[in-house]
Amino acid sequence: MADKIDTRAAGLDVGLAFIRWLTGGENLHYGLWTGLEVTAGNLRAAQDNYTAKLFGYLPPVEPGGRLRILDIGGGAGETAKKLLALGHSVEIVVPSPFLAGRCRANAPGATVHECTFEAFQGTGPFDLCLFSESFQYIPLGESLPKCARLLAPGGQVLIADCFRTEAYRGRAVHGPQPGGGHQIAAFHAAVRETGYVLAAEEDITDAVAPSIDLEQRLFHVLGHGVTRVSEELHRKRPMAHWALGRLIGLFLSRKRRENLMQRLTGTARTSEAFRTYNRYHIARLERAPA
Repeated sequence: MADKIDTRAAGLDVGLAFIRWLTGGENLHYGLWTGLEVTAGNLRAAQDNYTAKLFGYLPPVEPGGRLRILDIGGGAGETAKKLLALGHSVEIVVPSPFLAGRCRANAPGATVHECTFEAFQGTGPFDLCLFSESFQYIPLGESLPKCARLLAPGGQVLIADCFRTEAYRGRAVHGPQPGGGHQIAAFHAAVRETGYVLAAEEDITDAVAPSIDLEQRLFHVLGHGVTRVSEELHRKRPMAHWALGRLIGLFLSRKRRENLMQRLTGTARTSEAFRTYNRYHIARLERAPA
């Protein structure tokens, strides 16, 4: 049997190549756009602003000291590379074989665990469990309790991610909407129930929301190109247009093709929709006193 085509890995490869060409890095996270014009040319600066904001929440260390950090869902290793440059010790948990390879290339000083956080067998102890836009992918009943078992005495959890607001009642009601994550009220309840306290929390929704508009403008450029090529083929080479459509149908179902064209040409994904259905929070958690 032929190997299944890994469209996710191919998509990540293409996406990272584009980001690397545009910004010189392989950051997969939102940008922080305060004081910046929302243009592709400012994406690197916005992402650097985001990283600076995130690192402002790292626990303080004594001069010459370092943190033992578990970077959960470490993307392509860009954040880990910066943490290593600050002198910290970093282990990365990432389930994607492709991204694990990029982590090893971008952050060779880090230990990379190619698995889900749920399957992670390490014991630490760690001074910090870091979730940078990865917290939403792990069930609330597993993420915080497991961190508690991995943390050293006085250790902390740092989360930067989207959370759904009360306005969001599901895809069946609203259709596909930008953002995602756990309900913000459920997150706060889980913090209390698992024996943590919120040492710090900041809502940066308005500063990151323009990332959605920039992303959608890029997709519209791609969508315009696809539409123009399709129109020209249909008008001048109808048999080639038909054959190409049949070929694409072998790889993408009709529903997936419709979803792709909606992403390339639709207008529903906006920063305003993001603000309505999401809150983007940075939260630093500490273990509650016994």
